[in-house]
Amino acid sequence: MDASPLLWVVPFSGLVALAVAAYFAYDVLKSDTGTPEMQEVAAAIYVAAVAFIKRQYRTIALLALGGAIVIGLVIYAFESVPGLTDHPGGREELALKTAFAFLVGATASMLSGIIGMFVAVKSNVRTAAAGRTSLADALRISLRGGAVSGILVVALSLIGVFVIFMAYNGFARPAEAPFTIVGFGFGASFVALFAQLGGGIYTKAADLGADLVGKIEAGIPEDDPRNAAVVADLVGDNVGDCAGRGADLFESTAAENIGAMILGVAIFIATGNILWILFPLVVRAFGLIASVIGIFTVRGRETGDPMSSLNLGYYVTLVLSIVFMYVSTNAMLNEKGGGIWFFYAGVVGILTSLAFVYITQYYTSGSYRPVREIAQAAKTGPATTIISGMAVGFETTAPSIIAISVALFAAFKFGEQWAIQTGITSTGHGGIFGTAVATMGMLMSAAFILAMDTFGPITDNAAGVATMAQAPHETRDRLDRLDAAGNTTKALTKGYAVASAALAAFLLFSAYLERVSQLTGKAFDAVNLAKVDVFIGGLLGAMLVYLFSSLAIRAVGKAGSAIIEEVRRQFREHPGIMTGAEKPDYARVVDITTASALRNMIAPGLLAVGAPILVGVVLKAEAEAAMLMVGTMAGVILATVLNNGGGAWDNAKKYIELGELKDELGKVIGKGTAPHAAAVVGDTVGDPFKDTAGPSLHVLVKLLSTITLVLAPLFI
Repeated sequence: MDASPLLWVVPFSGLVALAVAAYFAYDVLKSDTGTPEMQEVAAAIYVAAVAFIKRQYRTIALLALGGAIVIGLVIYAFESVPGLTDHPGGREELALKTAFAFLVGATASMLSGIIGMFVAVKSNVRTAAAGRTSLADALRISLRGGAVSGILVVALSLIGVFVIFMAYNGFARPAEAPFTIVGFGFGASFVALFAQLGGGIYTKAADLGADLVGKIEAGIPEDDPRNAAVVADLVGDNVGDCAGRGADLFESTAAENIGAMILGVAIFIATGNILWILFPLVVRAFGLIASVIGIFTVRGRETGDPMSSLNLGYYVTLVLSIVFMYVSTNAMLNEKGGGIWFFYAGVVGILTSLAFVYITQYYTSGSYRPVREIAQAAKTGPATTIISGMAVGFETTAPSIIAISVALFAAFKFGEQWAIQTGITSTGHGGIFGTAVATMGMLMSAAFILAMDTFGPITDNAAGVATMAQAPHETRDRLDRLDAAGNTTKALTKGYAVASAALAAFLLFSAYLERVSQLTGKAFDAVNLAKVDVFIGGLLGAMLVYLFSSLAIRAVGKAGSAIIEEVRRQFREHPGIMTGAEKPDYARVVDITTASALRNMIAPGLLAVGAPILVGVVLKAEAEAAMLMVGTMAGVILATVLNNGGGAWDNAKKYIELGELKDELGKVIGKGTAPHAAAVVGDTVGDPFKDTAGPSLHVLVKLLSTITLVLAPLFI
């Protein structure tokens, strides 16, 4: 079968995705914007979110510009690769290309975050307005608002890698081009780290202040307009969960795509078939098409659980992904009839994403033991609530890591079977490329996953807008049902993100070994932890993960404390706020949160960038490999603890608020009780875990890989 027509799927899918995203944006923006009260609240959220994004991305842009200059100088001074730098002007050309790719990746990543935030902010009031009359319409608007972000982010990543590959003469020099475009992935990771950190600090600091002072001290409901922190809390949903996650998944898809292309180079050299390098682009293009179809199949109903409709769309996406994976592997990787083995590897990746959906749902849904266990612990106070939540978080590592291990083992073995059947064993890359195919399989549903993820903060904001606008009770009931589904989707997408980071870790680590081999001209396929410098590199990698998380969580605590004091001051000095005679000063809290988030994102961000460079320069390439390997393992495990532990605490609180917890006599223990207050404390402890440190670790894991790929010449 001639595979060359499949290459047209890449630009075709990109154009289709842009057209569908434009249609969804039009459909959302033409919808009713609700009552004047709803519009007033939404306008305040929009102004504050735009102000934060402008200040945040101005800071990130300056850091990225400095990073590009440093990268160009390093490549020029240290890199020496036969065929690339040994001709006149070759070194300068490579330095400029890598620095330019870094800036393009950084710019596209920033654009992804901005688009995600803008559409989400515009969708929330329209979802709230639709909730006055129809749950189905509210679901359609909120999901399509999320889909604009999901589709555009994945399309930008796909088109960006494809265009820069062509621009760097990829079709004429395929063995060299993947190594010259690694700067694109580094730029995307660089921006995503700061975007996720800044947005995560903002959203959870505001949430902390709003919950502790509002719910516990003042005894007022969530999103009550008397709470001065409530607008900042709603803004945080957009700048953290939308802009931050958009940049996160953009860099995930870009970095892992480039890593898989680098691994394809070795098999291309053995077979002369360029399709091994282009396969990751084609299979991701098919995944984008599958996700678009899946989103169109979601239909809301006035009765029933909205999650059922979302799950149906996800299952359609997975089935289509399996079909497209078969077509791609059979047409592109079918050397001597062995393509079926890579199809099996791809299915492993697709099914792993499904496994993580169920694992995350089990540990973060009120329908199962872990969340109910934490809710029961809340009966005896905050201490036992926190102890129980930590235990659940640690427990989640077992099924998660076992699932990842099984997936890696199976994908590697399928790849080895391909090598045995085809007789192409000299490269030793069959097994490793099997893991790359599995990673690409998991990423096929990325657009649908991000659509569901952005759906979460849109519905959360819509419920908040309705509450602050004092909408009728039936409107809030409809939106609360959507918000409950949104909380589930946000938890599920974090599980997906950590699983894709774990699967990609082996792929990107293997790509680093390839990069060092290319630079030295010698095989580099083993890391000897028995060497003291290499062992130290591994220790420092694990340490980096925990120190980085400490700085991120501490930043939320500092910012949250300032907000708590401000909200208390307003209640104390303006007693008319509680009676409704005076309006809180929302802008003051927004200003405090913005300044604190931007100030506190710098230290953990610079640590994440600086530490691997320092280790590589001082201890050299093999120690850097150990840091990358051990840091990735520690990061994936800790992210699992933080994501699922925080999600379990959050839903234990909601379990109590829904009236599901009962005492020995069967009496409901609900809002305003001591167990509810204990659960709120647990939730506020879990907030920086699941929405700041945990998601930032996903980016850190891949940033380690992209830094080592780009700056490898420094470490030789």
